[in-house]
Amino acid sequence: MSRVVIDIETLGFPFESFDEVRQEYLLKFAETDAEREEAVQRLSLYPTTAQIIAIGMLNPDTNHGKVVFQAEERIDTFSEDEQVHFVSCSEEEILGQFWNDVTRYDQFVTFNGRGFDCPFLLLRSAILRIKPSRNLMPYRYDPSIHCDLLDQLTFYGATRKFSLDFYCKSFGIESPKSHGITGLDLGRLFDEKRFQDIADYCLGDVRATAELFRRWEENLKF
Repeated sequence: MSRVVIDIETLGFPFESFDEVRQEYLLKFAETDAEREEAVQRLSLYPTTAQIIAIGMLNPDTNHGKVVFQAEERIDTFSEDEQVHFVSCSEEEILGQFWNDVTRYDQFVTFNGRGFDCPFLLLRSAILRIKPSRNLMPYRYDPSIHCDLLDQLTFYGATRKFSLDFYCKSFGIESPKSHGITGLDLGRLFDEKRFQDIADYCLGDVRATAELFRRWEENLKF
C-alpha cells in the first residue's frame, strides 16, 4: 500500500480586502478590541477568508516528499538530504499539483485533517474552480483510506484532544514548533518574504506527523 502524509499552511486575506457586509459578518460576535483581533486572526482558518500558502506531502515509508508553496520568485530545489522537492508556484498551481499527486496514493495520513486540512482543500479548490481528483472525506471510522491521527489518538473523541506539538512532546518526537516558529508567525514570515522558512515549517509538520503515524501503526493499530 502506498501512503502519503499531508499538511497545509494557510493565511487569511487582509481584513480590509472584504467588503463592508462581510466585515460586519466576520466581527458579528466580537465586542472588545481583543475579540476583534482574535476574529481577524481566525481568518486563516476558513477557505472563504484565507488562501493556501503551502502544502506538504511525505511518504512515511520512504521519507521522500514534496512541498509546494507560494513565493514571489521561482524556486525549484531539494532539501539537503535530497529527499524533499521544494517547488514554488501560485495557489492555483499548488492545488493543481496536489490533486495530481494525491491520486498516486492508496492512503493519506493527516493530523486533524478531517477537521481542517481536507475540508479546506476541497472548498478552496471549489472556490478557485479546480476540480478535486478524489474525496478526502471518506467514511470516518475506516482509517485505511484516510487515517486522521487526531481521531485515532483520541479514539474518535473519547479522550481529550491535544495539539500536534503536545503529542510530539509526549511521544518523544521532535516537534515542528521546537525551532521557534508557530502558525501565528506565518503572516509575518509571508510579509517578510521568508517563503522558504514557511516551506521548511510545513515540512517539519509532515515529518512530525509521519513519525507520529509510525508510532500509532506500531503500537495502536489493530
